[in-house]
Amino acid sequence: MKLLVTGAAGFIGSATARRFLARGDEVVGLDNLNDYYDVTLKQARLARLESQRGFRFVKLELADQVGMAALFAREKFERVVHLGAQAGVRHSLTDPHSYVSSNVVGTLNVLEGCRHNGVGHLVYASTSSVYGASTKMPFSVHEPASHPLSLYAASKRATELMAHNYSALFALPTTGLRFFTVYGPWGRPDMALFLFARAIIDGRPIEVFNHGHHKRDFTYVEDIVEGVVRATDRVATANPHWDGNNPDPASARFPYRLYNIGSNQPIDLLRYIEVLEECLGRKAEKLMKPLQLGDVPDTFADVTDLIEDVGYKPDTPIEVGVRNFVDWFRDYYRV
Repeated sequence: MKLLVTGAAGFIGSATARRFLARGDEVVGLDNLNDYYDVTLKQARLARLESQRGFRFVKLELADQVGMAALFAREKFERVVHLGAQAGVRHSLTDPHSYVSSNVVGTLNVLEGCRHNGVGHLVYASTSSVYGASTKMPFSVHEPASHPLSLYAASKRATELMAHNYSALFALPTTGLRFFTVYGPWGRPDMALFLFARAIIDGRPIEVFNHGHHKRDFTYVEDIVEGVVRATDRVATANPHWDGNNPDPASARFPYRLYNIGSNQPIDLLRYIEVLEECLGRKAEKLMKPLQLGDVPDTFADVTDLIEDVGYKPDTPIEVGVRNFVDWFRDYYRV
């Protein structure tokens, strides 16, 4: 297939593009290479993609309406995997406009491109953060996600509703994937595992929020990628049993679907840190701090639909995933 992968220089986007290329698909990778974090890391991810046959890179802003329309008209993609976004809960407190520009306006441009150019299936990234203030565990796509606690989460929930609208009005098959705390090699420097590893190696204390009482459904990046690829191959369909008197948020009477992708096994943050310490061979000095504004205390993914519809369940244990991250980190930064 010929695919567009947005966010191709990003953590999940680059790994996903590699998987499509490995099986022989043609991939056009889009990214704006912004400086939200280390651009050299993004360029290194891109270099790995550009060494593979079938990949082309386009530097473009998702919010560029004219540029995006021209790209879709020129390339005529069969499928679109929309992973590009302004990420990060904390950053959305200080730079909210970037989230509306990239996540909301950018997704609108992707939807318009799909609508007007015969794209057969749009798969896009959402987040477990949409569950927000909900404490009903495990988080299910069949329950409402009406109380996000950050603008980042709200912007991603907005993209789900926008996709719903395009599926309804234009019969565009769309599948939204709610990712749960992704980690692994080539990860983002603003994420906990990266920050912890750097601090421990440098002999600096680490900040442990919520006094370490977080539980997270940590999900290894290659497990996320496997879910994305399988979901892309399974074109969203209408739910013939959908009932307007008892509306299911995860499906519709038109081709619209939502899935969680998570390990389905919440881990205490302190255990996550302990595994990292074991892999590094060093103990961390911990600074215990209260819950941060916008944070969700616990996450736990119900992946029943992913198993039943897509035929997949993430299964990489953190002991393996964190070891792979540490091996990559030591090699990449030569420490």
